[in-house]
Amino acid sequence: MIYSCEEHVDIALDDIVDEFMTFPVLSKVDGDNLSTSCEYCQNPATYMVANK
Repeated sequence: MIYSCEEHVDIALDDIVDEFMTFPVLSKVDGDNLSTSCEYCQNPATYMVANK
C-alpha cells in the first residue's frame, strides 16, 4: 500500500504494477487519514494505491 499526493499518484500506480504484477486499486484518502503524508514528497496524501 502506498499513500501519494495528486502529483505522484502515477508513480505510485507504476510502483504497484512493477512490484506485484497486478492491477492497482486506487482509493481516495478519507477524512480519518488526512494527516497521512505522500511517500514520495511528504505532502498530504490524496490517494492510497494498493494491490488488493
